Amino acid sequence: MIPSRLFSARPQAVLEGVGCWTLAARMVPGPSRRLLLRTSPRLLSVSCADCSKHQEPPRKQPLSEKKLKRHFVDHRRVLVRGGRGGNGVSCFHSEPRKEFGGPDGGDGGNGGHVILRVDQHVKSLSSVLSRYQGFDGEDGGRKNCFGRNGSILYIRVPVGTLVKEGNEVLADLSRPGDEFIAAVGGSGGKGNRFFLANDNRAPTTCTPGQPGQERVLFLELKTVAHAGLVGFPNAGKSSLLRAISNARPAVASYPFTTLNPHVGIVHYEDHQQIAVADIPGIIRGAHQNRGLGLAFLRHIERCPFLLFLVDLSVPEPWTQLDDLKYELEQYDEGLSKRPYAVVANKIDLPQARAQLPQLQARLGQEAIALSVATGENLEELLLRLKELHDHHVATELEHGRQPLRW
Repeated sequence: MIPSRLFSARPQAVLEGVGCWTLAARMVPGPSRRLLLRTSPRLLSVSCADCSKHQEPPRKQPLSEKKLKRHFVDHRRVLVRGGRGGNGVSCFHSEPRKEFGGPDGGDGGNGGHVILRVDQHVKSLSSVLSRYQGFDGEDGGRKNCFGRNGSILYIRVPVGTLVKEGNEVLADLSRPGDEFIAAVGGSGGKGNRFFLANDNRAPTTCTPGQPGQERVLFLELKTVAHAGLVGFPNAGKSSLLRAISNARPAVASYPFTTLNPHVGIVHYEDHQQIAVADIPGIIRGAHQNRGLGLAFLRHIERCPFLLFLVDLSVPEPWTQLDDLKYELEQYDEGLSKRPYAVVANKIDLPQARAQLPQLQARLGQEAIALSVATGENLEELLLRLKELHDHHVATELEHGRQPLRW
């Protein structure tokens, strides 16, 4: 029996916050005496410096999808390259008791295409990268095995994307599900089986795969909506969109609060949906690229009818409509002649209500006077919006075109 007093247990710190129990001493039997040996704490402890040597260096965390789409992007330069075709193979059939098996080298697979596809869930070009490379085709194999074709690479783009190469417009992707082949994959090479002929029974020729098509494309987004809200800065466009739809653009008491187009959906009782686009504020000289300028004037091009928002609280509000029409006409001829409705905002202010009769007389037509702050007369605007939409649908069907549906 070994006396129990020769053993003692005590906690020893190995790492910070971790305790480890070790034997402080042990008995070593010998021929004439018993020797008491102490264990070295260094054999049982691990230093933090040794642990740090095995730690992996910190890696840069990839950006999440939410952060990638934080900023609205309506133009992008993209380099697309189709996949390379697989190489053909030169080989001959080998089989017992068959001396002249003949060539059996298969062809290489074709390279994959790069295709732009419209996706309704994508609202901006921010998720589109600056370079895309298609998938390569596989090489051919023995026994006349053909290589597998490269898979098709799809790039998701929003509705209303315009594809350009230089100054030439290649495609207008304005409908959900539209596709455009941005880069064609290369053809696969031919194996020596392909070159078998009566005068050449043992060809050794094979061809390599062809490189894919490479081109530089310019993607330009033009927001697709039924109605476009057009007005000067701080006229109340974003507040109006928040009042008639579930869209939540930023609202503040200073001009140029809205820096990106916002699309809100107005729902009616018959399950009809009308898309209204809030275009950032237009100022005098916008067609000369002043203010936000040309950056957002192009988003009005696809709107079949417009809503001109006039601020009644400023002196001579009727001049705003003339200035807005002039800027649209200078940017694109005929843009200001589309069907429209005039909306006079801030009728809840005393000075604004006093200018309403004079505005009606100057315009020569009835303006929809309302107050976004109090919700006064919003029903009249919704009814007028539905009339414009029904007229647009009837016109499109009359010309044999399918109207836009949300």
